[in-house]
Amino acid sequence: MPRRKELSEDLRSKIVDLHEAEKGYKSISKSLDVHVSTVRQTVYKWRKFSTVATLPRRGRPVKMTARAQRRMVNEVKKNPRVSAKDLQKSLAHANIFVDTSTIRKTLNKNGVHGRTPRRKPLLSKKNIAARLKFAKEHLDVPQHYWQNILSTDETKIELFGKNTQHYVWRKKGTAHQHQNLIPTVKHGGGSIMVWGCFAASGPGRIVVIDGKMNSRVYQDILQENIRPSVRQLKLRRGWVMQQDNDLKHTSNSTKEWLQQNKIHLLEWPSQSPDLNRLKCCGMTLRERFTPDIPRILLQ
Repeated sequence: MPRRKELSEDLRSKIVDLHEAEKGYKSISKSLDVHVSTVRQTVYKWRKFSTVATLPRRGRPVKMTARAQRRMVNEVKKNPRVSAKDLQKSLAHANIFVDTSTIRKTLNKNGVHGRTPRRKPLLSKKNIAARLKFAKEHLDVPQHYWQNILSTDETKIELFGKNTQHYVWRKKGTAHQHQNLIPTVKHGGGSIMVWGCFAASGPGRIVVIDGKMNSRVYQDILQENIRPSVRQLKLRRGWVMQQDNDLKHTSNSTKEWLQQNKIHLLEWPSQSPDLNRLKCCGMTLRERFTPDIPRILLQ
């Protein structure tokens, strides 16, 4: 049934004026050409609210009260991993029946959004203390000190694996066109391990590691690439090498090799990949080169 056209305030005023002049509802209806029920409703509202203006409407009732919203937000704070389905069941126990989409919208309205959790190393109290000590000791170190550090690390690149998330712009119905596909192979397709280094002045050498890497292979890589990279990057006398605490980096034989070759190390706290500048470079390397690896291998 179509909604009736709303009366103007002028017409409502005329209804009220005729009513105060002791005219009956039928007489007013006939005189102004409006339905009797409309006359009656207008007079009723005028008596109750003392106005002929349009009153604010309630609109659609809110499904969740402020109290219910606070309860839900508090539950999410206590357990950030709780699902919308579990929240729905919890609210149902309080006789609040809402859809999961309403739950998500309400949480968003309260500044709480569903996100993929960030990954970070599990830190012990010892790790935390060592990281804090490192930060305090290097808080006021001058910039030229960092410019004379050679950062080194290894990174693995999956040949056909998921090194990062990719997107394509395409039209509907073109999902399986060649340019919109990422090729896959059975059993992952293998990977390559590379070692690299860089300093503030730029990138040093990068080496593809052939076979399994152990302390001996690591020492051979350092032997062939560290000093040429130092000369290439024009590091000053007293330069320092940075490496993480991987077992092949900290083995007795590697320590002995470093001492014999007079290579000074930057003391590095365990579980600190976020401090390692080369970790960011490794991520960029995987993102930039991964799309080209299948094409390169097929050539």
